[in-house]
Amino acid sequence: MKKITLLAVAFIAVSFASCKKNYSCECIKNGAVTFNTVISAKSSSDAKSTCSIYDNSTNGTCSIK
Repeated sequence: MKKITLLAVAFIAVSFASCKKNYSCECIKNGAVTFNTVISAKSSSDAKSTCSIYDNSTNGTCSIK
């Protein structure tokens, strides 16, 4: 019985860990928001690297909010 309970707890923990989190990517140029989008990523570093793709002269500097 303890093995079943432990297995169930492990399964639930893995299911929560595998959920994707949504991050907001916001680009600012000259103090004004020029671009805003939602990024689904597994980790904060994945979201930051995806958001940095939007950095350019039109959008300005982009970061995760």
